[in-house]
Amino acid sequence: MKFTKPFLFFFTLLAIISLACSFGSTPTRQPEPTEETTEEPTPTAVPPTEHASNAIKTLDELRKAVIQIEATGTFVEPQGTVVNADWGGSGFLIDPSGLAVTNNHVVTGAATLKAILDGQEYRARVLGVSECADLAVIQLEGDNFPYLEWFTDAPKTGMEVYSAGFPLREPEFTLTKGIISKEKADGQTSWASLDYTLSHDATINPGNSGGPLVTKDAQVIGVNYASRSQFDQYFAIDVKTALKFVEDLKGGKDVLSIGINGQAFALEDGSLSGIWVSSVKSGSPADKAGVKPGDILYQMENLVLATDGTMKSYCDILRSRSATDTIGLTIIRFGTQEILEGQLNGRKLEVTGTFAGGGNSGGASGEAPAYFVEEFDGKTSLDNWSYFILGKGDHNKVSFEAKNDSFLVEIQDLDVYAYFMYSPYSYTNVHVSIRAENQGRNNNNVSLVCRYNSERNQWYEFSTEGGGVWYLYAYDSGYNVIAQGGAKALRQGKEVNDYEMICRDREIILRINGQEIRRITENKFAFKEGQVGFNISSLNVLPIIVDVYWFKIEEP
Repeated sequence: MKFTKPFLFFFTLLAIISLACSFGSTPTRQPEPTEETTEEPTPTAVPPTEHASNAIKTLDELRKAVIQIEATGTFVEPQGTVVNADWGGSGFLIDPSGLAVTNNHVVTGAATLKAILDGQEYRARVLGVSECADLAVIQLEGDNFPYLEWFTDAPKTGMEVYSAGFPLREPEFTLTKGIISKEKADGQTSWASLDYTLSHDATINPGNSGGPLVTKDAQVIGVNYASRSQFDQYFAIDVKTALKFVEDLKGGKDVLSIGINGQAFALEDGSLSGIWVSSVKSGSPADKAGVKPGDILYQMENLVLATDGTMKSYCDILRSRSATDTIGLTIIRFGTQEILEGQLNGRKLEVTGTFAGGGNSGGASGEAPAYFVEEFDGKTSLDNWSYFILGKGDHNKVSFEAKNDSFLVEIQDLDVYAYFMYSPYSYTNVHVSIRAENQGRNNNNVSLVCRYNSERNQWYEFSTEGGGVWYLYAYDSGYNVIAQGGAKALRQGKEVNDYEMICRDREIILRINGQEIRRITENKFAFKEGQVGFNISSLNVLPIIVDVYWFKIEEP
């Protein structure tokens, strides 16, 4: 019995433009008592300058009005539930009362939110957000703040501009110089939908999201939100677009929003597209309709969403409706393989069908355990597991089956590496172990994995060969050997062996059949967290037939 490749395997291939906040996944919405509206705001003029004594006028003073934002929250992603995750971005003050602008994707999903200005921390709360414009206005506690003014003229190609913020979540303020390379670049991405954006080459990195793009006179000409760093292209929401939203957001309205934090996707084979829902705001139209984190918003008003992998179709529907209009919904609940239909501002979602395949989103139902022993006692034991295959060999020559007492893996081609990951949770410190029996010829490989991050393509791997050799790898888009050696404790041939791996802070401990074989402090790659799992692979002999009797996840 084979189970379908997981949704997360495809999801990592979708993003062409990366978010510039310092976090791997789009976070969920922070529940705030704001008013949702799907209506696009009416354009407003640049607000008159007030409190001129506090307005920043030079690049030398710019750091006094640019904030570093730190957020913590829990949300559901295709690879599972991420508990108490933290991420960061940038923002800038627009008023001495403490009003600040940033990106929606920087602050959504934050259970706690703080702003750091010139080394001092301030509590902050969200006033309003726009899902489609990727903008948010937050309020810092305090008053008499320095602030930035808006640029009043139209941006021009070739203009000198500067990106300000706190990339890579480092505490040092940074400023990079460039020019506007295109006045109206494409504004459609997997997390926002804008008519156009400013393209420039003033470098931004993760953590710059929400920071200002300013002129040589320190006036805000755009809000940085995305990058194609491999092409030295960076993007900002232009001042005219930003001002259309800021006034409503200041007043506590969520604009072009139904109360979800979502990201568009489209599988390469065209079999599925939609909006992945990472979180739902309490009391929002989406919440009242019954939308849950981990859902896929598949259709609105019978229109299949995100067939191009962007938010455009979703946002176009919101632009054509008012906040109180009834909007038809079709939801795919990936975790339970149910199809639900209902309405925003109308009847609640109800199950109308089911679908087959697709694996399990992991953790969406909240029922999967974090620490337990997986004994692979039948096909339902695979519900929270996903897999991917590496190597130059034929990936179709891999088969696996959950039997009554074990998980059988067979590989019939060389240079094939089959990875099986427990999807519902990410772990920082963890103790994993496995019992496996080699039923084929030596040399088979059995590996344990910790801190697997699918988006960054990184993990630690403790690999053992049937002949008695072991390796510790740091996989970072390629295998890097950290340590290696021989293990007399390994029973060679068609024998049963127990393998253990403890990942605790920067320390990695390796054991075979209860005997510690190496304790390593790993500082070079310093992977922080991720999923756990195991690998069965072929090297230079066939066939590979391995029975896995159990896989255990414990606190270290």
